[in-house]
Amino acid sequence: MAPRTTTEEEAPAMGVYTTTNPATGETVKTFPEISDAGLRELITRSEAAYRSWRTTSLDQRRAVLTRAAEIHRERAEELAALLTLEMGKPAAQAQGEVGLVASIYQYYADHVQEFMADEHLEISGPGTAVVRTEPIGPLVGIMPWNYPYYQVARFAAPNIALGNTIILKHSRNCPQSALAIEQVLTEAGLPDGVYLNAFISSAQVADAVADPRVQGVSLTGSEKAGAAVAEVAGRNLTKCVLELGGSDPFIVLDDADLDTAAAAAATGRLTNAGQACSASKRFLVQAGVYEEFVRKFVDQMASWTPGDPTSTDTKIGPLSSASAAEELDELVKDAISQGAEVLLGGCRTDGDSAYYRPTLLGGVTPGMRVYREELFGPAGVVYRFETLEDAIELANDSPYGLSSSVFTEDDEKAQQIAASLETGMVWINSTSKSAADLPFGGVKRSGFGRELGRFGFNEFANKKIQVYPPIMTTSLPVTEPSSMSWCAWTMSSKG
Repeated sequence: MAPRTTTEEEAPAMGVYTTTNPATGETVKTFPEISDAGLRELITRSEAAYRSWRTTSLDQRRAVLTRAAEIHRERAEELAALLTLEMGKPAAQAQGEVGLVASIYQYYADHVQEFMADEHLEISGPGTAVVRTEPIGPLVGIMPWNYPYYQVARFAAPNIALGNTIILKHSRNCPQSALAIEQVLTEAGLPDGVYLNAFISSAQVADAVADPRVQGVSLTGSEKAGAAVAEVAGRNLTKCVLELGGSDPFIVLDDADLDTAAAAAATGRLTNAGQACSASKRFLVQAGVYEEFVRKFVDQMASWTPGDPTSTDTKIGPLSSASAAEELDELVKDAISQGAEVLLGGCRTDGDSAYYRPTLLGGVTPGMRVYREELFGPAGVVYRFETLEDAIELANDSPYGLSSSVFTEDDEKAQQIAASLETGMVWINSTSKSAADLPFGGVKRSGFGRELGRFGFNEFANKKIQVYPPIMTTSLPVTEPSSMSWCAWTMSSKG
């Protein structure tokens, strides 16, 4: 499953957002939810800010985004420390996330003028037509804990650039990271009300999405959360974008460089303690190299030793919470009880802690939960296949369709597999990665819509067409053109 966002299951007490250090289990700080009246006030502020922000110059928007990028770079260690504290992200990876976020804000600063430029259409009728890109209004964002800054930036940056305003409900277990985002954007010069943090409940999320002043909602999280938000959005005709779970296939053909593939497989499975929707989770290996690859893969995964996330040498820290480790353990134990082979790990490091050993399972069959459900943690499943057709069939036998990887030295085979995979993203000889200019999103139960790049910029844009008919003079008769393809012209000329 992907990170939960709108349910209250993670909260130690109703109505509370809590920083709990997953490495120690210590409760550090709590924050109360706002009232219903407080939420209505936020929406009012967001709508008022939209009326002015949408008319600001692109130079002003670019300046804010550029400054936001600079602040992230200047305070990388400080901002990264909050990620380590609140969800256990190892220090080096936390700083990497801050750097990625800076690049996203800078990307939209650099490209907003290009993305907002009018597009002139070639039309069949007389006259000219132009498509203008305009904002649509206040938006609600519902974001998870696994990449607290990055998930927000890929939604916030393009919409701030476009001229929309944002009300952001973050996950309950990273409130200080949520507040830091708002503080950075305020310091960067964003006017009051353009970006508003909201410590609200699931019921209040539904109220916000249903409010007629809110024009769109974006959620990254679990299928359950996505379905709930999409239901409210549908009833109220509110545009939505959903980025949900993934069970990404990692395909290794018999001509692949196995050392490279095994190292990439471990990185793809264990980065961020395996807590990523687009992480490699199902490893499909051609029969001729299966045994050798598995040996190399196990060795690589075994070298990722769980440790103190504050240390710059640590590659894998705790999961986001002890309950997250417990849920992962339930999936693994279910598979083992039904005959799955434990190739590595298979349990927590110690009692009821949030740490989980890097784990690899073999012999998984369709009757086991891990065959269908997403492993959200440092555990993967390896399968053997014979032919390319077998690999494609197995890869597509999943309710998810987010990302995928194919390792082979044969470009023709790589293209054949890539064209047949039912995913939103395919990486050749690489694990799935993220960059500001690459659109991110999936198909099937992985959600719909795209984030990042030009595609993410246009998700909550009004693509307004402006049509200019030919200028007529009184010396010319008003007659229908010889072409009858443009009904608008016909109607106007007939009065």
